[in-house]
Amino acid sequence: MPAIEQWQAWTALRARVGREGVGRDEIPDVGAAWQSLVQQSDRKAGWRAFEASTMLALRRSLRRGSVWIDHSLSFQGREQLLIPPQQWALQQREHVELLGVPGSFDALLMSLVAAIHAGMQALVQALRVGKVEIGADRMLHLPALAALPDDGEPVRMREAIYQRIGDVQLPDLILEVDAATNFSDALLGHRAASSQELIAVYGALLAHGMDLDARGVAHMIPGLDAAQILVAMRAIEGSGRLRRANERVAEFQSRIPLAALWGDGDKASSDMLALDASRHLWNARVDPRRRTYAAGIYTHLRDRWGIVYDQPIVLNERQAGAAIEGVEQHNRVEDRIRLSLVACDTHGWTDAAMGVAKLLGFDLCPRLRDLAERKLFLPRPYLIPEELDAVTERRVSLKAIERGWPELLRLAASIRSGRVSAAQVMQRFGSAARGDPVHRAAEHLGRLLRTVFLCDYLAVADFRREIHTLLSRGESVHQLQRAVYSGPIAPERGRRPDELRAISGAHSLISNVVIAWNIQRMNDVVLALRGSGMRIEDDWLRRIGPAHFRHINFRGTMRFGVEKFSESLLRENSGEAASFKLR
Repeated sequence: MPAIEQWQAWTALRARVGREGVGRDEIPDVGAAWQSLVQQSDRKAGWRAFEASTMLALRRSLRRGSVWIDHSLSFQGREQLLIPPQQWALQQREHVELLGVPGSFDALLMSLVAAIHAGMQALVQALRVGKVEIGADRMLHLPALAALPDDGEPVRMREAIYQRIGDVQLPDLILEVDAATNFSDALLGHRAASSQELIAVYGALLAHGMDLDARGVAHMIPGLDAAQILVAMRAIEGSGRLRRANERVAEFQSRIPLAALWGDGDKASSDMLALDASRHLWNARVDPRRRTYAAGIYTHLRDRWGIVYDQPIVLNERQAGAAIEGVEQHNRVEDRIRLSLVACDTHGWTDAAMGVAKLLGFDLCPRLRDLAERKLFLPRPYLIPEELDAVTERRVSLKAIERGWPELLRLAASIRSGRVSAAQVMQRFGSAARGDPVHRAAEHLGRLLRTVFLCDYLAVADFRREIHTLLSRGESVHQLQRAVYSGPIAPERGRRPDELRAISGAHSLISNVVIAWNIQRMNDVVLALRGSGMRIEDDWLRRIGPAHFRHINFRGTMRFGVEKFSESLLRENSGEAASFKLR
């Protein structure tokens, strides 16, 4: 029974007879899963089961878009989300050129076939030399990656560098990075007029981004009261201020010479951090690992270590939309190095998401948890080497992709134009929309792309190591983030979406400030040591990360020596904006 009809039947029955007097014969069929509960002898319990089945069916239909609410921004009709058909008919060519993809699937298929052929040949060679095995379970088995040669020099160099850096108080660290980036200008919307205004916005940043509230921060910062912090907290919540502040810090640290050793800036990893929260928080869910209620913060970490995007998400839901959204938001700014690859775990991937990501100009590269997911998918006419027959499934329909290709382009163009977010698209056209022609086209395209990716992932050890390195860096930053936000979200916090976004943005900003400060100090120490004649190999530095935090005091009484940086940070002393380098 369709959800909307079931909801209408529930509404009519509730209005006519109420909760108590509904007989079993009056309740319509709800399907095999719920029928025994609905038709039980206890009429009151049966009615409650009917209510539950109705609301769950309606929820699924809202998520897949078969039911919509005209006045809702989150659950409006699917056609309202995309570029209108009349506009698409007139501007399709311009939108496709903006995406940079072929207008027909045949043109893309030729390049995919060539990539699959080359990948399979490489995979066959890997099988023959024993780098990959196909077991009796008809599954691909990979040996663990061999550890890189280690003579101990990277570890010793890391210890030497951080010993030279020494201990630091969080207020001094914040002031130095702010003087170099002026992220407080972005938070305030203007240059701070006084030291008191500047310290108040720092207090708001700490209250949002750490396991503290306004009163707790006021006790830590002499001369500042909770009312000032509350005003500043509300001010930095809106208008994308935290996003702009994060961008300033991330761009600053990526330009430090040392950061170039870690990557070209065109790759990233994405992952979720779970923060303990009250069960009454609207998006809190039970974390299956720790068995506690938690809210999720999803971050994108560039290969140069900066967090380039953050967003709050709901636990235990597919994270593919969030993974795409972060890359698209970063790539939308023209003067940046575009991300061409994002590594994610299994939760950040679906076949449909791989297809959508490709149309948006980047590759979604998952570290697949289950061997059952490491299958090669091909259409039936395609010939494959005999060695790969056991791990190949003929479950790709080229006709399905071709039929859905125009609407798939329209969907990708709607994301690129900013009309709809990738998170909304993957919720409406993702796994909840199975059977929809657009989802079917994206899923089958994603299967082809997954085959290309898996061939490279399985056959090329350096590529596999690169994916693991990106994800390992994300885990290192998670440790820093947990040091910054070591406790749960307070029960009264995060009730509003703006406040939850502020918690996510402030938490990422404090983490970015720590990373940027570490990178600059590491760069200065390396220059000084090399200047003194010490041999320091670039390969050693590539294996030393800037997410270290043991030398930073995140707690205790905080004193901000604003007078030392007043020329760079305060309006009354600045005149023209001054350039500043961390000392």
